[in-house]
Amino acid sequence: MRYDVVVVGGGHNALVAAAYLARAGRSVLVLERLGHVGGAAVSASPFPGVRLSRYSYLVSLLPDRIVSDLGLRIQLRSRAVSSYTPIERDGVHTGLLVERTPGAATADSFRALTGSDAEYERWNRFYADLSRMAAALAPTLLEPLPTREQIREVVVRAVGEHVWQDVFEQPLGRTLLQTFTDDTVRGVVATDGLIGTHTSLESADLLANRCFLYHLIGNGTGEWRVPVGGMGCVTRELERVARSAGATILTGADVLAIDADDESAQVRYAHRDTEVVVDAAHVLAGVAPAELDRLRGRPAVPPVGAQFKINILLDRLPRLRSGVPASLAFAGTFHLDESYSALEAAYRLTAAGSIPARLPGETYCHTLTDRSIVDGAEAHTLTLFGLHMPGSLFADNDAVRADVVERYLSGMNRYLLDPLEECLARDTFGTPRVEARTPVDLESELRMPGGNIFHADLSWPYADGGGWGVETDVSTVLVCGAGARRGGGVSGIGGHNAAMALLGRTG
Repeated sequence: MRYDVVVVGGGHNALVAAAYLARAGRSVLVLERLGHVGGAAVSASPFPGVRLSRYSYLVSLLPDRIVSDLGLRIQLRSRAVSSYTPIERDGVHTGLLVERTPGAATADSFRALTGSDAEYERWNRFYADLSRMAAALAPTLLEPLPTREQIREVVVRAVGEHVWQDVFEQPLGRTLLQTFTDDTVRGVVATDGLIGTHTSLESADLLANRCFLYHLIGNGTGEWRVPVGGMGCVTRELERVARSAGATILTGADVLAIDADDESAQVRYAHRDTEVVVDAAHVLAGVAPAELDRLRGRPAVPPVGAQFKINILLDRLPRLRSGVPASLAFAGTFHLDESYSALEAAYRLTAAGSIPARLPGETYCHTLTDRSIVDGAEAHTLTLFGLHMPGSLFADNDAVRADVVERYLSGMNRYLLDPLEECLARDTFGTPRVEARTPVDLESELRMPGGNIFHADLSWPYADGGGWGVETDVSTVLVCGAGARRGGGVSGIGGHNAAMALLGRTG
């Protein structure tokens, strides 16, 4: 059998590509190894009565244009606050509150922390510039790949040369040290450069800058929203529109090899104990670049994944030592031990193979935004995302996983009146409803090489070679997943751009 396009992998980007191509009249076959589509963009029920966004959990990069083009019936809900950072200084528990739209409460919080209004004024100027940059850059993500100079012109025209220097030219750490004076404030800003990325904020390779950029420009606003009903609702909609357009989606189909040159391609896969070979005019790889190399029989160098995910079910939210209501503190991003100096110290220790005593991470309570994901009237979920947790730390995966969970719970308890252990929901055997995932687990469960949630190191949204940022060394194979240039996150951008490249679109 022959198809116009065979899509390897059934993640959200693969489904976006399949939907666009099938609507354009191409015959499309999607092959997914697992028994369901969605990849990391799925909901699961590790505990009865809850539908967690098990791996990925917030949406920022998904453009409204893709939602509109495909007719996706999804709801993305804004969180009540942007972030809260608990702080203990000289034995006194306080915290930094940042409203979703910073106002009087945010100003008061900055003033109480720093003793003046100067840091808050610097914060407002910094993010006002980034907001204008995001609005200008976001549309370019769905167009043919611009050159570095073209992107520079977009940024300078929209904001000024100083923002180009701050974001694209010098290490993020230097920018933050020059811009802000408070260690906690610097750290709150810095975290967007470190999600899933193991690097120093001061590294000359600017990997933190690239991560920071993608966390700030999503959909032109940079706002991270909660998918109502869980991430699985986004995937189900993408599956619906792809099937409705005529794409064939086959689950339980484990791709074994891809043989391709500039003229044609073949894909060999196993399905129900039978090996099948299918011909294709083009292959779109929704898998990571290292996995694509493996399937093509080429040397594969896995990237580094560096995060730790804990999903928790609570009977009630804990009270905080600072006195801030839990319904406010956990409604956005709850920053745990993420000052600038703590983040840098954690990087140095983990790069040397040690686990820090205080682990930086951030926690989200999605039930404060979307109650539909739990059946219990009082139950709440907490999702903790740990930073600087490379897979190399988890050679003894089960033992280290349990140790890191305990350390994170202890870290949270330093700022709580009610220990988390007293708030945990438990099953009939008294076992706490806590689930953790390491980079090793992600590699095993999702075939993400190195457990890297972006499939590869994030790249700048420009290149001087043209194209769409999805091309490989042969014209019949394109990358459509998070590992494409301008990939990463739940965005659909890689899928859209691979489809446009194949269709010969120019924008």
